[in-house]
Amino acid sequence: MTAPRRVVLAYSGGLDTSIILKWLQTEYGCEVVTFTADLGQGEELEPARAKAEMMGASAIYIEDLREEFVRDFVFPMFRANAVYEGLYLLGTSIARPLISKRLVEIAAEEGADAVSHGATGKGNDQVRFELSAYALNPDIKVIAPWREWDLTSRTRLIDFAEKHQIPIAKDKRGEAPFSVDANLLHTSSEGKVLEDPAEEAPDYVYQRTVHPEEAPDAPEYVEIGFERGDAVSVNGDALSPATLLTRLNEIGGRHGVGRLDLVEGRFVGMKSRGIYETPGGTLLLEAHRGIEQITLDRGAAHLKDELMPRYAELIYNGFWFSPEREMLQAAIDASQAHVTGTVRLKLYKGSARVVGRRSEHSLYSEAHVTFEDDAGAYDQKDAAGFIQLNALRLKLLAARKRRLG
Repeated sequence: MTAPRRVVLAYSGGLDTSIILKWLQTEYGCEVVTFTADLGQGEELEPARAKAEMMGASAIYIEDLREEFVRDFVFPMFRANAVYEGLYLLGTSIARPLISKRLVEIAAEEGADAVSHGATGKGNDQVRFELSAYALNPDIKVIAPWREWDLTSRTRLIDFAEKHQIPIAKDKRGEAPFSVDANLLHTSSEGKVLEDPAEEAPDYVYQRTVHPEEAPDAPEYVEIGFERGDAVSVNGDALSPATLLTRLNEIGGRHGVGRLDLVEGRFVGMKSRGIYETPGGTLLLEAHRGIEQITLDRGAAHLKDELMPRYAELIYNGFWFSPEREMLQAAIDASQAHVTGTVRLKLYKGSARVVGRRSEHSLYSEAHVTFEDDAGAYDQKDAAGFIQLNALRLKLLAARKRRLG
C-alpha cells in the first residue's frame, strides 16, 4: 500500500489508540486527524482532545452523536426485535457503522486518503469498521495497525509508549483485568478474568446494573409509549431518542435488569465469552414485543420472527450498509405502521415483564375471545369445518401408513 499522506483515526484517548496515533506518525510519516465519538459511553471526552493535541494531531474532531446513534441505528434495529444467537442485543455491533460513517465523511472533509481503527485482528470490530467504510467509499484505504505492527504484547505496547513519551495510566502498567466497550445502549466486558466460561464473572465487572439480589424489594412499574414502532415516551413524558434510552438505562439499572453472560460465535470463527449489560435496551425490547402483540397481525408477526435472525446476523457481521439489510429494514418498517400505543412493564430484581398494553390500533377483540356470552361475535360451529380441512392431509398420510403397514 502506498504510504498515506493523511489518516483519520477513530480515537478514544486510551493507551491503545494513543499508541496507534504515534505509530501512524512514525511508521508512515503522515498527518493524523483524530475522531472521537460520544455515543453515550459515560466518560469525559475532553481529556482525549488534550491528549491528541499534545501528540500532534493535525485536526481533532469530538462529536456528540448520541441522538443520531439511537434514532438512526438503535431504533431501526429494535423495530426488528433483533437479538443475535437468541440473547445478545447487539450493543457493540450497532455502534460501528455510525463510527465508520463519520470516519469516511471526515476523511472527505479533511482530504485524507485513509482511515484507521484500533480493532484487533482477532475480533469482529475490524470487519464491521472496514465493511462499513468500503460500502460508503470503495476507494478508501483502511489501516489496521494490529494486523501490521510487531507490538504484540502489553509489554511491547508499554515500551513503545514510554519511548515516545505517551502518558500511561498507572493501572495500565499491569495486565488489565478485562476489556470494556460502552455506549448508550450497553456495556461489553471481555478478556482476562472472563476468559474461562466455566467461572462465574466477578460482580465488579458489572457497571450499569446493581446485582439483582441487591435491587429494591418493591417492584417498579414503568410505561413506555410507542409511535410506529419507536419508543417516544416514558411514564407519559415525551423524550428524544437518546434521552429516552438514558432514562430507561437508569430505571432498568437500579433493578438489575439486562445482565447477560454469553459465549458467542464470532464472525471470524472463534467463540468468545462476553458480559453484557443492556438495561434500557432490555426494557425497550420487552415493551416493543408487548405492543406488537396487540397491534401486529399474526402473519406479519411470524414473518418478522423468521426474518429477525438473518437481520441480527447481518448487523453482528458488519453488513449494516448492505442491500440485504436495507431490504429487510424496508419490510420491517412497513410492519410498524400501526405499532402505536403504550406498554406497562413490571420490574423486580433482574426481571422485566409486560403486565399491560393498550392501543387505539389494537387487533385484540374481547368480544371474540371472551369466555362469557359473545353475543354472536364468533360461531364455534365454524371451527369444525376448519379442523376437517386442516386434518385432511394428516388423515391421508395416516391411511397410507396403515395400508402399507
